[in-house]
Amino acid sequence: MANSDYTGRFAPSPSGELHFGSLIAALGSYLQARARQGKWLVRIEDIDPPREVPGAANTILHQLEHYGLHWDGDVVWQSQRHDAYRERLAWLREQGLSYYCTCTRARIQSVGGIYDGHCRTLHLGPQNAALRLHQTQPVLQFDDKLRGTVVTNEPLAREDFIIHRRDGLFAYNLAVVVDDHFQGVTEIVRGADLIEPTVRQISLYRHFGWTVPDYIHLPLALNSDGNKLSKQNHAPALSTDDPRPELIRALQFLNQTIVKEWQDITLEDLLKNAVQNWNLSSVA
Repeated sequence: MANSDYTGRFAPSPSGELHFGSLIAALGSYLQARARQGKWLVRIEDIDPPREVPGAANTILHQLEHYGLHWDGDVVWQSQRHDAYRERLAWLREQGLSYYCTCTRARIQSVGGIYDGHCRTLHLGPQNAALRLHQTQPVLQFDDKLRGTVVTNEPLAREDFIIHRRDGLFAYNLAVVVDDHFQGVTEIVRGADLIEPTVRQISLYRHFGWTVPDYIHLPLALNSDGNKLSKQNHAPALSTDDPRPELIRALQFLNQTIVKEWQDITLEDLLKNAVQNWNLSSVA
């Protein structure tokens, strides 16, 4: 019987195939959801076409299935959710919580790299402008269920950040919050590289008057240069061969108990045992 009070999710962007770092995030969120007897959802965050790789979204879904990470319900595609984002942008405008800004990156860098609210009282129109949130709910710290209290960078927390880009695309932070609320996500498990955006996302939840989900930020897998494994750093795609060795390696990275050698256990039983033995507190 599923715990209807718990909903987790994995939300990759189709900018390339999943790699070992992606597997850690997917597996961690999957195990946390299944151990809580909750739902585990998948969302494809395809709102930035210039960064997307043709065919990557379907490849990602096939990779998840190949590794035994089966999701609940239908996949949500952000490219089909534009009306919901527009509705929230309109609401913020009606509440006086956003304004148009024509400041360039060069100007923001010239004042120290944090936007200074220059356009807040200029009453600019939408032409060649981004839309910024008028920050009235800064998040100076938040609780991470793995890391404890995370103290944020105060200037960043107080910044009026972009919610609709100058090029007409919806900002990542806006879309993530609208969709997590729409899908009823109660806990977000993802990599530690997304700690900084969490500050802005919690702020949006507060502006909208929505319940803020719990957060767990997992440690990042690094390459030989000490940089996180990422598509930008050309991390190799997950193997299309037997998925069990890579899953074992991911479980070991998360400091989980491995009950058998991979040769002696089926993929289904490997994941079943991983759920039964899931121990968040042992994750480094």
